[in-house]
Amino acid sequence: MSQSEKKGSCLACPGELDRSAFRVAQVRKPPPRRAPGRSRASADPTPSASFPGARGGGGSRADRALSPGAPGRGRGRGWTAARVSGSAHAPLAGSPRFRGWGGAARSGSRHMAQAGGAGPGAWGRRGAGAGAGPERAPWRWAPALLWLAAATAAVASDASRRQWPVPYKRFSFRPEPDPYCQAKYTFCPTGSPIPVMKDDDVIEVFRLQAPVWEFKYGDLLGHLKIMHDAIGFRSTLTEKNYTMEWYELFQLGNCTFPHLRPEMNAPFWCNQGAACFFEGIDDSHWKENGTLVLVATISGDMFNKMAKWVKQDNETGIYYETWTVQASPEKGAEKWFESYDCSKFVLRTYEKLAELGADFKKIETNYTRIFLYSGEPTYLGNETSVFGPTGNKTLALAIKRFYYPFKPHLSTKEFLLSLLQIFDAVVIHREFYLFYNFEYWFLPMKSPFIKITYEEIPLPNRKNRTLSGL
Repeated sequence: MSQSEKKGSCLACPGELDRSAFRVAQVRKPPPRRAPGRSRASADPTPSASFPGARGGGGSRADRALSPGAPGRGRGRGWTAARVSGSAHAPLAGSPRFRGWGGAARSGSRHMAQAGGAGPGAWGRRGAGAGAGPERAPWRWAPALLWLAAATAAVASDASRRQWPVPYKRFSFRPEPDPYCQAKYTFCPTGSPIPVMKDDDVIEVFRLQAPVWEFKYGDLLGHLKIMHDAIGFRSTLTEKNYTMEWYELFQLGNCTFPHLRPEMNAPFWCNQGAACFFEGIDDSHWKENGTLVLVATISGDMFNKMAKWVKQDNETGIYYETWTVQASPEKGAEKWFESYDCSKFVLRTYEKLAELGADFKKIETNYTRIFLYSGEPTYLGNETSVFGPTGNKTLALAIKRFYYPFKPHLSTKEFLLSLLQIFDAVVIHREFYLFYNFEYWFLPMKSPFIKITYEEIPLPNRKNRTLSGL
């Protein structure tokens, strides 16, 4: 660390967003609004009312019970006035107003252009709806039976081709924040531009890890091995230090569960994650209850190429995913969904540095992961197909009923009651509704249901290739 660093020159001051900061992607304006008409997402038929996990009944009572989740206090300023390689960046915050996978959003909401192709087809959507009645002659309804058989075969074929784990969807631009989404602690309060290093500079790379929310709870979550990960850099030419990390814009709860707003039929998500870069490394923060250790040495040229990759990664990977979902705790078990969080950003960055030629030390590195265990998930649909005008009202109500106990700002009595409701849904009835890629999935839960692990993931080996396009 530089001499000024040792004196406590920290730009990420205590009490700010788990000591995390973040500013690396550019917010682009959304594409022009399309002409009125059905989007690709809304064109899907409604899923069958006989969906897994629906316990039925009590619709009106559940509707009366739904109440809005109050947003957090404070203001999330995002990436105000941040610059990367000389280009200005507007405030970066996440708005779940975009709906579906890249088609038009519903009237009045922004359009979201998404990278990648269309997602998997909705479950249970290809029944025979136009077949002739039994009074018709066999030659009249035989074509309908043939069509039904073909459609059923197509559904089976789609299921057999489904890729596990489901690929994390990337987007072509980052939407502006919705004013409803507020962070209690400012996101990336001291974010700064990523500097351009001299090619012959020698940059030290540090592994940084500390308990989540240490500024508020000290090392409490560290005892549970719930850790936050980041990367540090030190230029030997300038002796300046830098911290880079990735985390939620509106805190973890908002990224994991939605708000149920009475004026909106669908759950409302405040879910974005982004990268923060700022000058300085707070030695005491990382060393006291965590880790600050040298893992590699790279050239200034490698650093500059990594910075370009970080910008691209940050602009296309816009939302946070808390859960890793797989079939069982056993090694080699089928994995259904991967998490997308701070540790995954660190691991991706290490991999890119290895591709650029970085040599990593042979040291043990562990990361926190939160697992859900379930049987094979069932795809239910996106917001339009589930909660839209022609959506499945029974399924929509079941999803909202599931999310209701997770609402924020509960009293002690409400919190205890919510825990009982969550236990009943997840453990007794073995149900979980996952929101992934802005679509809903049903998870048939299995023992041990949920588990927090602190697993070793080795540092990467040097690759004999470089990143394309850099």
